[in-house]
Amino acid sequence: GEVYTWGHNAYSQLGNGTTNHGFVPCQVSTNLVNKKVIEVACGSHHSMVLTSDGEVYTWGYNNSGQVGSGSTANQPIPRRVTSCLQNKIVVNIACGQMCSMAVVENGEVYVWGYNGNGQLGLGSSGNQPTPCRIAALQGIRVQRVACGYAHTLVLTDEGQIYAWGANSYGQLGTGNKSNQSYPTTVIVDKDRVIEIAACHSAHTSAAKTQSGQVYMWGQCRGQSVTFPHLTHFACTDDVFACFATPAVMWRLLSVEPDDHLTVAQSLKKEFDNPETADLKFLVDGKYIHVHKVLLKIRCEHFRSILNNDDEIIEMSEFSYPVYRAFLEYLYTDNIRLPPEDAIGLLDLATLYRENRLKKLCQQTIKQGICEENAIALLSAAVKYEAQDLEEFCFRFCINHLTVVTQTQGFADMDHDLLKNFISKASRVGAFRN
Repeated sequence: GEVYTWGHNAYSQLGNGTTNHGFVPCQVSTNLVNKKVIEVACGSHHSMVLTSDGEVYTWGYNNSGQVGSGSTANQPIPRRVTSCLQNKIVVNIACGQMCSMAVVENGEVYVWGYNGNGQLGLGSSGNQPTPCRIAALQGIRVQRVACGYAHTLVLTDEGQIYAWGANSYGQLGTGNKSNQSYPTTVIVDKDRVIEIAACHSAHTSAAKTQSGQVYMWGQCRGQSVTFPHLTHFACTDDVFACFATPAVMWRLLSVEPDDHLTVAQSLKKEFDNPETADLKFLVDGKYIHVHKVLLKIRCEHFRSILNNDDEIIEMSEFSYPVYRAFLEYLYTDNIRLPPEDAIGLLDLATLYRENRLKKLCQQTIKQGICEENAIALLSAAVKYEAQDLEEFCFRFCINHLTVVTQTQGFADMDHDLLKNFISKASRVGAFRN
C-alpha cells in the first residue's frame, strides 16, 4: 500500500514537497503514513491516490482546480480531498489531462478540474475547483470511471457505458464528432461490458464485453473511429499499445523478464493432456485428463478419495462445464466460465471447501448480475454462505428496487428470504418516502 514516484517534477507532481526531478523511485510519505493505497491515477502534471478506507489524496499542478482544494495554487504534497467527499467512501478514481474523477460506493460520480470540453459532464464548460456530483447520472449506479485526454467514460452496474467531453476524434462513440457536456449512452453491440479503458495522454477509448470481445473507438492510428469497432484483440491493453497516439499502457504492465516457462505456465499447458495424464474424469460422456499427484496436492477432497489404481472416475453431481472449470482451476488458479454457469461452480466450491475458488466464483457472478436475475443470485449467495456476493446482490436489488420487485424472481422468492430481505431493506431506508 505504499506509493513511490519518480520522473518529471516541475509542478510537484511527485508529491515530495519539491520541484526537483526524481531519477529513482522515492516513497511519498507525507499524509500517507499508515494509509494503504489501493489505486493510483495520474493526469498530465497532477497525481491522485485512493486509500483502502475510501479517502482520496491529490497533489501537483492545479491551474484548473484539478487537485480539488478550492484554489488554483499548486499542491506540493498529498492532501485529502474533502469538500463534499468528506463523508463519502470512494471506490474508484481516474484523472484526465487536467481533471479528476471519483466514484463513491453508492454509484455517484464526483468531478473537478478543467472543463473546457465538457469533460466533467456537468452540462457546462466552466472549471470546477472542488468535487461536484454529476446530477445527470441520478439513478444510474456507476462502478468504474476512465478518463482520456479530454473525455470521460463510466461503466454502470448493469454493464452499460456513458461518455462525455471532447469528441474531435469520435472518442465518445456516438457516431459523430460533436462534444458532449452531458453523459450520453455508448452502444457496444448488445453484450454486457465488463471493462472500460482510456488514458489521459490519448483520445482513444476501449471496452471489453462479458464474452471477451474487445472494442475500440476514437483516435486509432491517426484515423477517427466514431463508433465502437470490434477488434481481434484479447485485451484492451493491446488497443492502446497498437492504435493509440502515443502508444501507451492505460494500466500497470507486469513484465516477465525470463523467456522460459514458469512452473505455473508448465502446469497450465498440461491440463487435459492425454499424453501425460494418469487419470480421466468422465462427465456427461466426455473425458477430462488430469494428473493424480497434482489433484492431491491442490485439493483436500481429492487427497482423501483418490487411489493409486484409479484410472477413470465418473462424476454426475455437476455438469461438464462446471467440473472442467474446477479441474482447470486446480492447474491455473483461475476460472474460465460464464457467469450463468458460475453458480454451479460456487456450489462445488462450497461442497469441496475451496475458499479461494469460492471468492473467484463470486467475482464472476457479479459480472453477470441484472435486474431479472438479481433475486436468484441473492438466493444462491445465501444458500452457499457467500457473504460478499450476498451483500453485493442485496445492494444491487436496493439500487434497482422498483424493477427488481416486479420480476418473476421476486414473486417466486422463498418466504424466509423475502422476510429477511424486507427487514434488511427497511433498515437501510429503502422504503423511506
